Amino acid sequence: MYLGTLKTLKKLGLLNEMHIRRPKTLMPFWRLDAFSQFGHFVSFYSSNWPSSMVRNPQSTVGIFWDLENKPPNSVSPFEAGIRLKRAVSSFGVVRYMVAYANRHAFSYVPPGVKERRMERKVLNHMENKGIIKPVEPYLCRVCGRKFNTNEKLINHFKIHEQEHQKRLNQIESAKGKKRVNLVGKYAMKMEKYENAARDILTPKVGYGLAEDLKRAGFWVKTVSDNPQAADVALRNHMVHLMDHRRIQCMVLVSDDSDFVRVLQEGRERCVKTVVVGDNVDGVLKRNADASFSWKEILIGKAKKEAVSVVSRWKDCDILKRLEWSYNAEGKRDGCDRSDDSDFEDFQVEDEKLEHSIGQDDIPLQMKDDRPWWELDSDAAGASSNHRTRL
Repeated sequence: MYLGTLKTLKKLGLLNEMHIRRPKTLMPFWRLDAFSQFGHFVSFYSSNWPSSMVRNPQSTVGIFWDLENKPPNSVSPFEAGIRLKRAVSSFGVVRYMVAYANRHAFSYVPPGVKERRMERKVLNHMENKGIIKPVEPYLCRVCGRKFNTNEKLINHFKIHEQEHQKRLNQIESAKGKKRVNLVGKYAMKMEKYENAARDILTPKVGYGLAEDLKRAGFWVKTVSDNPQAADVALRNHMVHLMDHRRIQCMVLVSDDSDFVRVLQEGRERCVKTVVVGDNVDGVLKRNADASFSWKEILIGKAKKEAVSVVSRWKDCDILKRLEWSYNAEGKRDGCDRSDDSDFEDFQVEDEKLEHSIGQDDIPLQMKDDRPWWELDSDAAGASSNHRTRL
């Protein structure tokens, strides 16, 4: 098995005869897999890997979401978080996803969600009266039972809700290895219940903003009810990551102008800044390296444009490394100043030259006013006569 693998690597040009000899200092063939998982195998044969197989290090990206200023309204929070992460992943590896808000933002219900809930209540009332009938029966995704009305499904689902609460109590009361075993035992059942509960049960607080964002991978933090508490906490988190150099690209989801200083500080530290918001002429977008609207994030346009933005950033980094810069206004002014100074220098030199000619070469001009070609011919004749005399 390993011999065939080594022959394949040799055909691809990844190994040569020196590696096949197996010197005493190298690891035996039967331990190559264990040896490679720690990275030593790659570093030892790094000179033989093709350049196409070596990946360049990507930038670390952090997403900072101001939920008080920019909550997801058009789509569900989970869908908004997934699409945002998908679009931002074009800038690098997304390592940090943070969202801050007070308890009022989590208890807020958008108008669109309220309208859908009212429509659902009307449909439930009409189904109970027998005015309308569903095209397909309502299916319980936990046990598989079917019901003719949505209210019967909701009443049935309370049984599963009680069972789920019992499992949680068992896990909380257990400790050590017993708790680990219970988590592994109930993991699939709990996940199945949570997926079904999102579509059947109505969230008790708000519209499930915090739960959906956590499911999308965000670290959600609730702050005090002070007006600027969320902004201050979010700014401190951003500055903390920049101080420890943990991010190379910072994505801010907000339209609040209070974050301008943080964006400016990020640009001073050579951290790329991206703003996601709906304010087209906002001060945040004017101080950021790139900006997108929520509509561009949702329809996928931002992910396509991010590729060109990253290539432009790479070109700028290369020019900075070469210590080359271009300033059109400065160059134009410099050229104008240089032309004026050169013209003045030429005038001064011409005046000096005329003055020198007028003082030193007037006797020569007075002695002989003939053209230059006659002077040269005479000089040549004089030199020939001088030679003949000698």
